[in-house]
Amino acid sequence: MVQASSMDIPRVSNIRAKRIRLLVYAAIAFVLVSGVTYTVLHLRPAAPSVDKGSIWTDEVKRGPMVREIRGSGSLVPEEIRWITAQTDARVDRIVIHPGATVHPDTIILELTNQEVQRELQDAEYQLKGAQADLESLKAQLNGELLKQKAEAATTRSQYAQAKLQSDVDEQFRIEGLGSDLTAKLSKGKVEQLAIQLQVEEETIKSAADSTKSRLSASQSKVDQQRSMYELKRSKLDALHVRAGIEGVLQQVPVEVGQQVGAGTNVARVTDPKKLKAEIAIAETQAKDVVLGQKVSIDTHNGIAEGRVTRIDPSVINGTVTVDAEITDPLPKGTRPDTGVEGAIELDNLRDVLFVARPVRAQSGSTIGLFKVADDGVSAVRLNVKLGRSSADTIEVVEGLKTGDKVILSDMSAWDGFDRIKLK
Repeated sequence: MVQASSMDIPRVSNIRAKRIRLLVYAAIAFVLVSGVTYTVLHLRPAAPSVDKGSIWTDEVKRGPMVREIRGSGSLVPEEIRWITAQTDARVDRIVIHPGATVHPDTIILELTNQEVQRELQDAEYQLKGAQADLESLKAQLNGELLKQKAEAATTRSQYAQAKLQSDVDEQFRIEGLGSDLTAKLSKGKVEQLAIQLQVEEETIKSAADSTKSRLSASQSKVDQQRSMYELKRSKLDALHVRAGIEGVLQQVPVEVGQQVGAGTNVARVTDPKKLKAEIAIAETQAKDVVLGQKVSIDTHNGIAEGRVTRIDPSVINGTVTVDAEITDPLPKGTRPDTGVEGAIELDNLRDVLFVARPVRAQSGSTIGLFKVADDGVSAVRLNVKLGRSSADTIEVVEGLKTGDKVILSDMSAWDGFDRIKLK
């Protein structure tokens, strides 16, 4: 049996000690690596640098804030007169062209229609015929009435003579110088003539009434023919297309030789002195617009004041058209269809905290804004609650105070950072 040497015991102890030291070193290394990893993972990213010249800033203020919304549009005439063809016709001549100043009787273009001319001639002949029939009837009825009046006059004369003779015969009878029979015969003749005279006078009255009625019927026919003649003449006159108002000729949408139908628009006349602004307002903002609100209209040649007079109930391409009456004199040279910018004043907030409107800021929203530090070389992100908005400004409800300077530019490229450096 072989016995262990005394040198074997120390060697076993050395191996165990080495293993222990390795485990200790490994544990220390693990702790160190873990600590470093944790520290690295929880380090803030380095603040990026932003060029001061590329950003837009504003200072938070307190005081009155005018709420307004803006839109673009154009100036349009308040009075637009489209002139239409009254009958089917052919364009014979264009007398004046768009841009010309016109008066109510200014002839713009001439149309032709042979049928209208023939109808006018026929109507004229019929009117003259009806007038001739009326004059003939007047002469006939007047002759008949005069004859009846002459007969009545003769009877009236006979009655007067018979009455005188009867009075004489009655007086002779009373005095005994005449007979009763003679007096009775004279009295009977008077009574007979009185009845005859009454009949003739009633006949004259009836004839006069009949004459009036017949002449009225004939006059009605004349009036009817005259109305028809005037209608035909107005149709012929309408072939000379007139402006109808004081203003400027804007359009003549027809050409010489063109055949047009009744009701076709052949000219457009406007009054350039009476213009209004038509402004397109975003549908989301139009809900706050009401009639009578003040409007500032920028014609790019000056600013004129006005007021809201109409709000279109329909929405077209996401906008609502608002009409503004212009209460100030327009700048010289202003014409219809001139492009304008309109600012509608919604209300005037007396004492609020406000700032220039940041990019993408909406009323009642909460957004992150970079507040510039006092040293001016860094900025820190803050959550800011916004309130009522205007075209250029917006109310600050929470997150900022008077005098704070914030970046209003689009900072979406730095959404992952809470702090930036300004250089």
